[in-house]
Amino acid sequence: MAPQGRGSAIVVSVLLLGMLLHCGNVLAATYTVGDAGGWTFNVVGWPNGKTFRAGDVLVFNYNPAFHNVVGVVFNYGPGEHDVNSVNQQGYDTCTVSSGAKTYETGSDRIKLVKGKNYFICSFPGHCTNGMKIAINAL
Repeated sequence: MAPQGRGSAIVVSVLLLGMLLHCGNVLAATYTVGDAGGWTFNVVGWPNGKTFRAGDVLVFNYNPAFHNVVGVVFNYGPGEHDVNSVNQQGYDTCTVSSGAKTYETGSDRIKLVKGKNYFICSFPGHCTNGMKIAINAL
């Protein structure tokens, strides 16, 4: 009888471990940038008061004929990837370097990485009119 009980304990332990690993992914939140208004002008303050975590997903809804989303920079840790090589100055000055990742579908879903995540619209005049956000993901 003892070996059978030990086997059941191992099975239960493996199942619990699997559930815990799965729960880590379930805890990721999804945020629609700009809420009901979507990705548009004057969203620069939209992140205020929100707590973002690595793995959370930002949804950018917009008309692709008039806007786009550019991931300006991701600060990343060992083993993680960035989307381009522009620094915070690109966000501050509304400039995009070659190699920046541009999204243009009108309904883009972008997963946050730990650290700074910067996004701008690269259409002329849009970023300078507040169509940019900076998010620090924990």
